[in-house]
Amino acid sequence: MTLLLNFFLITAVLITIFILMPLFRLITGPTIPDRVIALDTINTYIVAAMILFGAAFEEIIYIDVAIVYALLSYVATLYIAKYIERRAKDR
Repeated sequence: MTLLLNFFLITAVLITIFILMPLFRLITGPTIPDRVIALDTINTYIVAAMILFGAAFEEIIYIDVAIVYALLSYVATLYIAKYIERRAKDR
């Protein structure tokens, strides 16, 4: 059991490190699409972390929340992309 918990802990630390890389791009991104992609990448890592915690603690609710969060993230990304496209078309 300890080996399995160590695996989940190491994976959670790696996901946290992986979140920090697109966070830098989100803050310093030269364009809005760069920032949107960085935010979408962070959201994907958060969904992966929720699924990991759901598996580690054997709780289904984390998986359900991850599915809803992924759906909302996808819809938000589509909305932002449509907004950027509309803004570029008006120029």
